Amino acid sequence: MAANSIDSAIPSGRSQIEATWARSGAARPDRRHGPTEGTVTLPRHLDWSGHAEYDLTRAARLASMYKVVLTEASTVEDLHTWLDADLLRRLWATLWLPPQLRQRWEEAFPELAATRSNAA
Repeated sequence: MAANSIDSAIPSGRSQIEATWARSGAARPDRRHGPTEGTVTLPRHLDWSGHAEYDLTRAARLASMYKVVLTEASTVEDLHTWLDADLLRRLWATLWLPPQLRQRWEEAFPELAATRSNAA
C-alpha cells in the first residue's frame, strides 16, 4: 500500500503516531532495534500498572511488553526505543491487540500481516 493510502486509511488522533512513523524513513520494521534480552523497565508514560518491569526471557512478559508499547506509545521515539523488528515479526501473530490497531499496522506494514497468514 502506498504512503498516500496509509494517510487516508489511518484516522486522526493517537493513530497519527503510526501514520507519522509509517511515512518516516525509519518506519520500516527492519529498522527497529529495541531490547531483545534481559529485563527492561518501561517508563511510566507507557506502563503505569506497577508491573512495568519485563523479563524478556519469559514469553508472556515479552508479549505483554509489546502489547503495552504498541497500544500506549505516544511518540515515534517510543516505538523505535522499545520495539525490535525480529521480535515484532515473531510475536505479531500471537499478540492480542485491538482490531483497529492491528489493522492500521498491517496496512502500513504488510510483512506483519504476512506473519499472521504464515502462522495459520
